[in-house]
Amino acid sequence: MTIHSVVIQKLLSTNAHLGRRVVADHLKPYAYGVRNGMAILDSDKTLISLRTACAFIGALARNNARFMFVNTNPLFDEIFDQMTKKIHLYNPNQNTLWRTGGFLTNSRSPKKFRSRNKKLCFAPPQPPDCVVILDTERKSSVVLEADRLQIPVVAIVDSSMPLDIYKRIAYPVPANDSVQFVYLFCNLITKTFLAEQKRFAKHDSIAADDDSSKIENTEEAKRVEESENVGVSPKDEVVVVPYESLAPISQDRAEAKELLEKLVVLKFNGALGKEMGFNGPKSVIEVCKGSTVLDLIVKQIESLNSKYGCNVPLLLMNTAKTNDDTVKVVEKYPNSNIVTLNTSDGQASENEAYPSDHDMVFLSLMNGGTLDVLLSQGKEYILVVGSDNVAAVVDPNILNHLIQNKLEYCMEVTPTTLFDTNNSILNSHQQKFQLAEIARNSNEHLADKFKLTDTRSLWVNLRAIKRLVDTDALKIENYTVSKGGKNDKILSPKTAAGSAIQFFDHAIGINVPQSRYLPMNATSDLLLLQSDLYTSNNGVLVRNSARTNPLNPSIILGPEFGKVSDLLSRFKSFPSIVELDSLKVTGDVWFGADVTLKGRVNIVAKPGMKLEIPDRAVLHNKDISDPIDI
Repeated sequence: MTIHSVVIQKLLSTNAHLGRRVVADHLKPYAYGVRNGMAILDSDKTLISLRTACAFIGALARNNARFMFVNTNPLFDEIFDQMTKKIHLYNPNQNTLWRTGGFLTNSRSPKKFRSRNKKLCFAPPQPPDCVVILDTERKSSVVLEADRLQIPVVAIVDSSMPLDIYKRIAYPVPANDSVQFVYLFCNLITKTFLAEQKRFAKHDSIAADDDSSKIENTEEAKRVEESENVGVSPKDEVVVVPYESLAPISQDRAEAKELLEKLVVLKFNGALGKEMGFNGPKSVIEVCKGSTVLDLIVKQIESLNSKYGCNVPLLLMNTAKTNDDTVKVVEKYPNSNIVTLNTSDGQASENEAYPSDHDMVFLSLMNGGTLDVLLSQGKEYILVVGSDNVAAVVDPNILNHLIQNKLEYCMEVTPTTLFDTNNSILNSHQQKFQLAEIARNSNEHLADKFKLTDTRSLWVNLRAIKRLVDTDALKIENYTVSKGGKNDKILSPKTAAGSAIQFFDHAIGINVPQSRYLPMNATSDLLLLQSDLYTSNNGVLVRNSARTNPLNPSIILGPEFGKVSDLLSRFKSFPSIVELDSLKVTGDVWFGADVTLKGRVNIVAKPGMKLEIPDRAVLHNKDISDPIDI
């Protein structure tokens, strides 16, 4: 007799296969048949679901997650008590356990729960990372509240479970909730917890032994020290592939849909517009014909889903300071699959030197089981869109290239202006670059020090992240930063690209056109976007074809234009800049409507002087410091 047969017989002995007289349509895949007017559940599928649920619980337990066990059936009380005692989570006041006899609340404050047997339990103020429910039929309200809080649910479901409840359960276990099966289920959870605790103890012991051996091995220590002085490790280097070499996706709509169903897009939405004098997130600033940055990304995904009939969800990583304003924009798209995630302000601060916001997104994906939920939905890759790149594009061709070549990590980069001018072969041949040669942010003053710029659009394999999470390798304190030798002061963590790439086995960079990188860090960038130089088509910025110069105009605005409100008030309407090469404006300058700027324009208002550019004025290669110069 095989082990599988023994396990199946064990399941059968618990009557887990006995369903109700009614089998809901969405649960028919779990049904083996009907006998004597009673549904018979397929024990093999129950076993698969049981293993999947325990694997998910084990993954969360490995990261010291918080669990909430919900039960209102007094028949299961003793089973619950035994389980929580064995896994050392018996005290309901501990941060690692909620055990209530009543209901789940979405309140942030500690609450008192009264169960049917009059026992009182107190829940911690933090929400749980997972809810485990035994008597799901009685506690459907818990499932609804957990879904509202985006907390994954593991639950035993019977054959007549309503679709509205079933679809909100991340890890359903189809079975009869008999006492015998509940005992088996709780026993498996107990063994899963104990195995993870034993694994942690063994891991800590091995780590301590490794630390001792490293200290004693002077030769190895010397080698490590020398490598740090050089500042280059094998993963400090990345192969950059030209975008033009990527194969286009299939023209077959069904194949394209199958490809895109594997994608999820996450918009990092934690950056505030303080540097531009804007009291709110950057993503809600209007940038192009009334559309905000957030509108652009939502419209992109809506267009993609509509074109191919797929379901690419959008995750928004908000902070407490950006959440309310973001919700107001999202309300305009009730039919879109948009999920908001929240992280602490400390993690989401755009002014943090290092690590970058992408690294914090990886860590945030662990919380609340988001990563496991995405994997359970068949998602394989995540596109993380930076907070300030307005021209970011959801490109199926890149996704196709990653899947075909089984790549785990891809950063979109674009050449700096100086490097692009002197290196014409980059667009036709792949090359290797040091991470220290890739700038983290666009900075014209450092253009001669870097060859490439990180566009902050990042593609990552979700299973690769899962592997790093399971091995506890993806920690910020483990990140290293490429050193720059003599240029150490310039190639600092604030300017060099992040090194999350070091954790992944198969990683590349893709050299995308500069048109796909347009950061919005100042009001001068907003002037470019609001002018006639750009329009938007289904959320994608389109550059005016009338402009022959491949580079955007250089715009420098004085402190009088430093705030968004100042910029909007000083222009009756934004000027035409299709033929503009450079613009510099300082002092008390006001622009009329329908102004056209061409060539090189320099406007300087002397102290105490107010310069007003009249309506429909055409300034071509002009230096203006007095009204008579107009």
